[in-house]
Amino acid sequence: MTTTHFGARLAEAMGRHGPLCVGLDPHPRLLADWGLPDDADGLRVFSGRVLDAAAGRCAAVKPQSAFFERHGAEGVRVLEEVLAGCRERGLLSVLDVKRGDIGSTMLAYAEAYLADGAPLAADSVTLSPYLGYGALRPAVDLARATGRGVWVLGLTSNPEGAQVQQVGSPSVAARVVDQVAADNAGLAPFGDVGLVVGATLPATPSVLGLDLSAAGAPVLAPGVGAQGASGADVARVFAGLTDRVLVPVGRGILAAGPRPDDLVRAVTTWSGQLRRDLAPG
Repeated sequence: MTTTHFGARLAEAMGRHGPLCVGLDPHPRLLADWGLPDDADGLRVFSGRVLDAAAGRCAAVKPQSAFFERHGAEGVRVLEEVLAGCRERGLLSVLDVKRGDIGSTMLAYAEAYLADGAPLAADSVTLSPYLGYGALRPAVDLARATGRGVWVLGLTSNPEGAQVQQVGSPSVAARVVDQVAADNAGLAPFGDVGLVVGATLPATPSVLGLDLSAAGAPVLAPGVGAQGASGADVARVFAGLTDRVLVPVGRGILAAGPRPDDLVRAVTTWSGQLRRDLAPG
């Protein structure tokens, strides 16, 4: 895909457009609110308007694969169009699929989302490490070979996550972070293996035993907007690391539709607010 590694491309996009990542979640309720049918045609119109509003105004777009997959083959076809549309508009794509498996199956997932020429090829994908971080190796290696990236679940924003992620001393999440750090060693300004760490955590990652600074990882910080966190919360939770935090906002922007001007206004407002909240100093 490119000789420039994903971490560098992400840093450049965030430097130009700020930390906002527009979440593309065509939930049936949102489709109804926009006056669109809950089918592939509705997905196509919805997605096109969101991509047009996002283009040139944010660093990335995060399509949630499940909302496309629920429509079967036609929905997946729209997702392919969305990923192509991101490339055409100069938007980095964060495909939210949360895949995690072993051996040849993990390799097949990697080839589906990270191989050059794959219909569903994205700039980056989310992965679950809870079959063991080492099981993700096919995806990590293919992403690096093609100039793409992955986002590994660390401490997620859902309350149930603590039952797995915060167990042990060091915790499961802390051990995942340590392995991410090894994969990012030597890459600047940060690596190709990012971490998903929720903005709604009850304490900072360092208090919870995670050394994000040493991980060299960009951070995807869900939970802002409809889930209750603000840009100020992101600045507090990730103090000292805000230059590497990508902040997805979905419903907080999508609820402004369906008028294109209102979507543009919502993207612009969120982008400006997050730039101010996460500015150094």
